[in-house]
Amino acid sequence: MSVGGLIVGAGESRRAGFDKVFASLAGLPVLAHSLRTFVESPEIDRVVLVLSATNADQGRRLVAEGEWAKPVDVCLGGRRRQDSVAFGLAELADCDWVVVHDAARPLVTPQLIARGLQAAAAGGAAIAAVPVTDTIKLVGPTRLVRATPPRADLWSVQTPQVFRYRLLVDAYAGAKDDFTDDAGLLEQLGQPVAVFEGSYDNIKITHAHDLTLAEALLTLRGG
Repeated sequence: MSVGGLIVGAGESRRAGFDKVFASLAGLPVLAHSLRTFVESPEIDRVVLVLSATNADQGRRLVAEGEWAKPVDVCLGGRRRQDSVAFGLAELADCDWVVVHDAARPLVTPQLIARGLQAAAAGGAAIAAVPVTDTIKLVGPTRLVRATPPRADLWSVQTPQVFRYRLLVDAYAGAKDDFTDDAGLLEQLGQPVAVFEGSYDNIKITHAHDLTLAEALLTLRGG
């Protein structure tokens, strides 16, 4: 069984206001942390980084200057996230499984990757998620509350997301709408998607203060 890691960091970081993929975190670019984890994961055979035209050269330097125990390649992303994933999938054409991960989540662990592959084994698709801890309100355009869904039914989705390679490729080949979540595409097609336990530490770098939190979490885990 061949497993490819697909780390996606081709977004424009508009909300962040800075290139969060190459922002400094504990002395390394944010991207370097997830890349190191994927390379060190015993389940992963090779890694592809999907980057934008503006940061691809930085990514190539990161790969060239590092000592990686597994093959690591860089490819350019597209206008939408789903385009970027599709381009990355083309680079992993010889894989049986693909583990898709956001480059802006630097605290992923080998344990998360392993849990994802185990959860996806039966049905072909699984996503990391954690139960929400806040009460969620559905709010209309006039900012009036429409409903309060039961919190027990709500999970906050993360990456990594794990898929049988051919299943995801075929799903993207028939995609007509925009998707920001790979599992959402499969759900629309009626494909069951399993949920495996993520981690509350597996935060996404969205704003500058997230870097401070991520550094504190790395310090606590000794990384």
